[in-house]
Amino acid sequence: MARKTRSKSRKRRSKSRKRGLLSLILLSIAALAVFAGWHWLERHPEHNPLAPLDLRDPIGLATATKLIALRGDTPTCRAVLDRSEIAYSILPPQGEGPCARPDRTQLNTYPLRPNVPATTCPVAASLELWRTKSVVPAAREILGGELSHLEHIGVYNCRRMRGGNSNAWSQHSTGNAIDISAVVLKDGRRISLLQNWNTEGDEARFLRAIRDDACDVFAVVLSPEYNAAHADHFHLDQGGNWMGACR
Repeated sequence: MARKTRSKSRKRRSKSRKRGLLSLILLSIAALAVFAGWHWLERHPEHNPLAPLDLRDPIGLATATKLIALRGDTPTCRAVLDRSEIAYSILPPQGEGPCARPDRTQLNTYPLRPNVPATTCPVAASLELWRTKSVVPAAREILGGELSHLEHIGVYNCRRMRGGNSNAWSQHSTGNAIDISAVVLKDGRRISLLQNWNTEGDEARFLRAIRDDACDVFAVVLSPEYNAAHADHFHLDQGGNWMGACR
C-alpha cells in the first residue's frame, strides 16, 4: 500500500512539473511575442499609437488617430511641424466670433499657387502628408512626372455652409479648410478637376487616386462626385467627425 501511495505521489509531482514546464514555455512564447511586437512597432512608428507623429513617416494604422489629436491643440500640432523639420510661420490672430482665427499657420515653402495662405495647423500638417505621401508619388507612378505645384481657390471665407442665415458655419470661416483645383507638373502639364475629372485616362485616374489618399489624412474630403458645387475642386478640411465625408 505504501509503495502504491508513493507511486501515485510521484505521478502527481511529475504531472505538476510538466504543467509548470508547459506554463513556463507558454509564458516565454508570450513574452517573445510581446517583445517582437514592440520591437516591430519601434521600427514602424506609423503604426505605433504611442510614437510621436512625424510627417516624414509613411501613413500607417495610427496616423489618423494622431492627426485627430492635433485638432484644437495648436502647440502640439506645431511641435509636430518642428519635429518633422517643416518650415512655417505663425501669423497674428484675426477675426472674431465664429470667424475668429486664433491659429494661423503658414507653410513657408509649400508649392501652392497663386499664394501660400495661412490655414489652421492641422490642415497644414495634413497638406504636407498628402503632398509627400500621395501627390508626389502618384504623379511619378501614374503620370510619369514631377510635381511643380498645386493650385487652390481659397482657404478663408467667413460664411455659413451652403449660404443662408441658419446653416452651420463653414470650416472656411476659420481657415480650417482649403479648396484645391489643379495639379501642375514640372513639364508644364496641368491636371485640372474641371477639365480632367470626367475624362478617360491617366489624368482622371491620378485625380481619383489622390482624392482617395486625402481621405486618410483629412476629416472631410469632397470631390466632383459629391455635388455640382465641387465640380472644379477638392474641398479638404479638418473639422467635425473624422469620418465626416469622403466623396
